[in-house]
Amino acid sequence: MIDLTITGDDVAHVVLNAPKKRNALDPQALAELSAAYDEAEAAGVRALVLRGEGPAFCAGRDIGGVDPATDDVTGYLDGLVTPLLKKMSAFPAPTFAAAHGACLGVGLGLLIATDVVYVADTAKIGSPFAALGATLDSGGHALFFDRLGAHKTLDLIYTGRLMTGAEAVQSGLFSQVLPEDEVRAATEAAASRAAGGATQAFLASKRLVARLRDERLALWDAVAAENANQTALRDTADYREGFAAFQQKRKPEFTGR
Repeated sequence: MIDLTITGDDVAHVVLNAPKKRNALDPQALAELSAAYDEAEAAGVRALVLRGEGPAFCAGRDIGGVDPATDDVTGYLDGLVTPLLKKMSAFPAPTFAAAHGACLGVGLGLLIATDVVYVADTAKIGSPFAALGATLDSGGHALFFDRLGAHKTLDLIYTGRLMTGAEAVQSGLFSQVLPEDEVRAATEAAASRAAGGATQAFLASKRLVARLRDERLALWDAVAAENANQTALRDTADYREGFAAFQQKRKPEFTGR
């Protein structure tokens, strides 16, 4: 279900590989996905790409065979999904996702927990739960409210209408929209460039953006955090290399240290 490869440019490639069920996630798949992130972190990769095989990125939870009368919703969401999303969000390297087709439910949550998301023009993003008598989960409310406001968020939830990839990017949900046959290559190229960059500096920005999101830092608190980051980065090899390369008018060779 979940494939992991690590390429020579120190990029981990995590692939949801159950195309016949549109990469819907059952408990076993969630455990495998969590293990893939653990393995990639242990390998010390400098970037990570997440994508899905087949016609969809991820259609959400695999509810085939689930009895709604005895469904352990808490065990699935609190016990499996939320810990995974937190692990993904805190992954100690830049992360990228290539999304196409259905990106729904937990699948949308995987994208929310990824640093940079490139979506295909064929992507379908929204809240399909109206037809299930259930509600949007995996961080969807927070993302939609923050980027779309209350009215459009509730319109999407009440109607079940799905946004295209272009509409999602225009609304500020994700980074770029691309033709479906280009999104994977573009995402992998971006990850490879990041892996060759000053990844300690990237991680400083990643942590600060998380604080801006979660703590809603005021302007001067954010400036103070930036200043502290810059001071800490001064002692890294990449900081010294970047300055030396600029002064010597050559391309820097960053090592992530």
